[in-house]
Amino acid sequence: METILFYIVALIAVGSGLIVILSRSPVNSALGLVNTFFCLAVFYVMLYAPFMAAVQIMVYAGAIMVLILFVIMLLNLGSDAGKRFTHGVVWAAFASVLVLVNLLVFVKRGQVSGAQGDVTNAMVLDFGHTELIGKAMFTEFLLPFEIASILLLVAIVGAVILTKREV
Repeated sequence: METILFYIVALIAVGSGLIVILSRSPVNSALGLVNTFFCLAVFYVMLYAPFMAAVQIMVYAGAIMVLILFVIMLLNLGSDAGKRFTHGVVWAAFASVLVLVNLLVFVKRGQVSGAQGDVTNAMVLDFGHTELIGKAMFTEFLLPFEIASILLLVAIVGAVILTKREV
């Protein structure tokens, strides 16, 4: 039963991903991306990681998509944006096929490393997902976390500056 659910959700995720890249409307692409994020949350639930599923929905499907839609609306992308960049579709398709072939070669020739981390199942059961992720995020990975927040802030400021025509 889990296998059938996996294949159904995977099919929906791939379909949503295709909507993201093939849709001419930026808003429709953003909605396809939201659907893809929800499918990823279902995958996390299937992997017994409910905290990650909740974070996926709250952070990505919620906050990040609001940010993306905000930028799309600020930039006022209409149907003209799709007409200007149609020549790049062929090159993007070629690059995508090249990356896919490269990925398949690496997966076919690769091996499982067998590396074990510091976190065991007993630690997860004792402390919980939230506490372990919070400790790791604000101790080991504090710098990347802060860099990501600064990049998001710069993206918002850049979108506002781009939309300002004349003052």
